[in-house]
Amino acid sequence: MKIGILGGGQLARMMVQQCKMLNFDFVVLDPESHCPANQVGAEQIIGSYKNKEDIEKISKCVDVMTYDIEHINTEKLKELNIPVRPSPQILDVIKDKLLQKELLKKNNIPTSNFVNSIEEGIINFNYPFVQKLRKGGYDGKGVIIIKNEKDLKEAFKEDYFIEEMVNINKELAVIVAQDINGNMEVYPVVEMVFDERTNMCNTVVAPAQINNDLMEKAKEIGLKTIKALGNGAVGIFAIEMFLTNDNEILVNEIAPRPHNSAHFTLDGCITSQFEQHIRAIAGFPLGSPELIMPTVMVNIIGEGNGNSKVLGLKEVLKIEGVKVHLYGKKYVKPARKMGHVNIIDKDINSAINKAEIVKKTLKVIGCQK
Repeated sequence: MKIGILGGGQLARMMVQQCKMLNFDFVVLDPESHCPANQVGAEQIIGSYKNKEDIEKISKCVDVMTYDIEHINTEKLKELNIPVRPSPQILDVIKDKLLQKELLKKNNIPTSNFVNSIEEGIINFNYPFVQKLRKGGYDGKGVIIIKNEKDLKEAFKEDYFIEEMVNINKELAVIVAQDINGNMEVYPVVEMVFDERTNMCNTVVAPAQINNDLMEKAKEIGLKTIKALGNGAVGIFAIEMFLTNDNEILVNEIAPRPHNSAHFTLDGCITSQFEQHIRAIAGFPLGSPELIMPTVMVNIIGEGNGNSKVLGLKEVLKIEGVKVHLYGKKYVKPARKMGHVNIIDKDINSAINKAEIVKKTLKVIGCQK
């Protein structure tokens, strides 16, 4: 079977790496020559995942289509004569964060309160409150915390909505897989730690350091969320959640693809999220999501600008349980994800301590020469 992926970045790269062993062939559509997925054996069509002609071209040579990025041309996807999984209709809802919130509210899935305008936010919520762009935001981009009247000058002017500020104890994620027959598997609940400077996920701890009752509640909410998406919700979905100071769990956002919060599954689970996603969209049985051993994932974020240079690789490879995954990106930009490291250990606290060493030691920097 030949799988088409719109986007050839690190997510597509890891799908290819994980599933070549199952004898799948891959074609990716990406504007960057010799993109990360192409480097590991995917055929590449150089083009835009927003361009109708380019999407038509890749559709002619594959059996089923998926994507590793949300910002694609869904109208063209609806016209194709091959399966697109998850469906373009679901992607239309998910890539518009206001439509996501309305879906959650309609299905009685707990989420933070929201309104459509700054004026309503001022009336209904106390400062600070959160402003989000409806479309295009990722990795902390497209989000503003409005702390006072002065901050209103920097606010987005259109295509946004307002959320009530939540007192967060922890940020959690639940990964749910669904196959073409409606069978579902749910991965262990994880805890995400964010860098306050960039608002990007810095570390993921699996399993999350919460009690069993909260674990089960988070999983139930995750399953309910995917059921609410309806027919066409086939593949891997990441449900990001807030655990409040009052032990309430609120859904924040949904991603319809492999997700940073589940990179730990490459080394920590029986079936990685990448293999699971391809199994699901290709019509194969789902694999076990069981956690083999506690795992901590650390993102490797680029520093500076220029050609990429890796520092500290030999040093971190000396640490027992460390698994390094570099994405093959040739150029570094500030806050660009260049790779990640999984640390597996029978003792979660030991894994967390090793993760701190990795953060200080392994760097990918940009060099001008």
